[in-house]
Amino acid sequence: MSFKRILVAVDWSAFAARAADVGLDLARSLGAEVAFINVVDPTTAVVPQGGYAAGDLITLAKQDSKRLLAAFRERAPVEPAPLEFVHVGKPPEEIAKAAKDWPADLIVIGSHGRGGVERLFLGSVAEAVMREAPCPVLVVRASE
Repeated sequence: MSFKRILVAVDWSAFAARAADVGLDLARSLGAEVAFINVVDPTTAVVPQGGYAAGDLITLAKQDSKRLLAAFRERAPVEPAPLEFVHVGKPPEEIAKAAKDWPADLIVIGSHGRGGVERLFLGSVAEAVMREAPCPVLVVRASE
């Protein structure tokens, strides 16, 4: 299997930064294109009694996402320059949708590496992406 298009899912965490580094290294070694995706989850963008309408909060969150993706793009010395996708919705579904629409040959995503009861209560975006992805998924665990 040849990986010519690598989609790297990122957020503000150190886990995502590590996944981005791995994805970029892999893209450089394979001569692959890279795209970064950040998903605005509307269920976490709403602050009760915050004085903002939900639509305004999502607009602000999308602006933050664009800044985040621009920062990742700037640290990515690959050609062609990475694409940037900002989606709104449930992260696993939107990451899988972007991978299908682009289309990606590989998704790279970070994971905190929690297990057992912690994962049961917190859920795992990486695990859900693996279930929904139209292509292979490389899960980059947090460095110890």
